[in-house]
Amino acid sequence: MTTIAVPTSPSASQRARWFLSDSLALAGRNLQHVRQIPEKLIDVTTQPIMFVLLFAFVFGNVIDVPGASYREYLIGGILVQSLAFGMMGPGVSIAGDLGEGMVDRIRSLPTSRSAYLFGHFTAELAATLLAVLILCVTGLVIGWSVDSSVAEALGGVVLLVAFGSAMIWIGTLLGVIARSPDAVQGLVFMTVFPLTFLSNAFVPASGLPDGLQQIAEWNPISAVVAAVRTLFGNPTATPPGAPWPLEHPVLAAVL
Repeated sequence: MTTIAVPTSPSASQRARWFLSDSLALAGRNLQHVRQIPEKLIDVTTQPIMFVLLFAFVFGNVIDVPGASYREYLIGGILVQSLAFGMMGPGVSIAGDLGEGMVDRIRSLPTSRSAYLFGHFTAELAATLLAVLILCVTGLVIGWSVDSSVAEALGGVVLLVAFGSAMIWIGTLLGVIARSPDAVQGLVFMTVFPLTFLSNAFVPASGLPDGLQQIAEWNPISAVVAAVRTLFGNPTATPPGAPWPLEHPVLAAVL
């Protein structure tokens, strides 16, 4: 008499281990691309440094921040702008994989269904943390400093990572719905450039013409920038009677 072994479904811990293993393997695939094509890191390394140097040494002498150094005012804006542009990387990568059939090939393998997305997220988050580190070091070199407590400074870092993570997921969504990598690039430039330049990222909102000033004050990017500056102890240049998001920037940024 023979017995028939009835297959048992994997336990929750086994599924979690498989998901983690698959996600790390797919993240490693993306990082291998960076090793083979280092130019992919230009948008999170060279480009932010160029913005810092351009605004600090070219435009900084003609931009007035009341009672404060422009270089201390600038870094918070550059950090948030760079993280906002971080949505382009995952969007272009996923749109390319979809167009080339890579996603279909991965789905045919015995992998966790969501591992592909989380693998992309992990790789892009590593690039985001690298961008934040490079910008902070560049800022310290040109005269920026953190003038808050350790807890507040850590809160600023957490806020930056959370904002960068949100941008990665928005980029992931763009990569899924866009028809090509070129379409993703166009969508990102059409949204991020107006949002960051019509904000307090580079100049105080009070210095903008009427109409643009109100847009900048209610721009969600302005709230995130002001929150980062507040947590790092940098000048915010918030005028008296500013709207609620600028008066309570940390809460507004979290919301």
